[in-house]
Amino acid sequence: MAAVSRTSDAEVAELCARGDRAAQRDLFLRTRNAVHHTLYRVLGSNRDIEDLLQETYLAVFRSIGNYAGRSSLLTWCCSVATHVALSHLRRKKPVPVAHLEIESDAPSTDQVVRARAALARLYHALDRIDPTQRVAFALAVIDGRSLAEVAEMTGASLSAVKTQVWRAKKAIDKRAAVDPLLRDYVTDLARDAEGVA
Repeated sequence: MAAVSRTSDAEVAELCARGDRAAQRDLFLRTRNAVHHTLYRVLGSNRDIEDLLQETYLAVFRSIGNYAGRSSLLTWCCSVATHVALSHLRRKKPVPVAHLEIESDAPSTDQVVRARAALARLYHALDRIDPTQRVAFALAVIDGRSLAEVAEMTGASLSAVKTQVWRAKKAIDKRAAVDPLLRDYVTDLARDAEGVA
């Protein structure tokens, strides 16, 4: 058995495809935090996230023989997670969203509570838009990935991703126009994204 942690992505993929348990365990341990992070950014706080993490790795190990090495194995696994999240969003039935009431004159010491409430509102708004647009928005705006990376992860063209993010922003902005807490949060997200770019 080779020292799996020192092998290249292509070698790890080949070992995993042959059923090498040590290589599979190594791949899981090296990528699980990033995969979990990707699922969380797309889906928000979700009771199904652990099941979707397992579903992602089932898909990874079923299709690892198709890994072509055009991206890192980590990026490839996050791409699989993106597709699992998208499938989940397409399968799930929309649930009615209760309007969250937050006092507009909350003291500044409640910033954490307000941020969590705003984030919950953002994900409620994302529940109402097309899953493809949601994935692109979550990866680009919430997670701060480049549009090129989002295109690679979703298998879409760069222009398609730009359109998806634009449409998602437009839908979120429409909801934020009548929700001051969400509007402030979205404004902060946009400011943070500009600071990174």
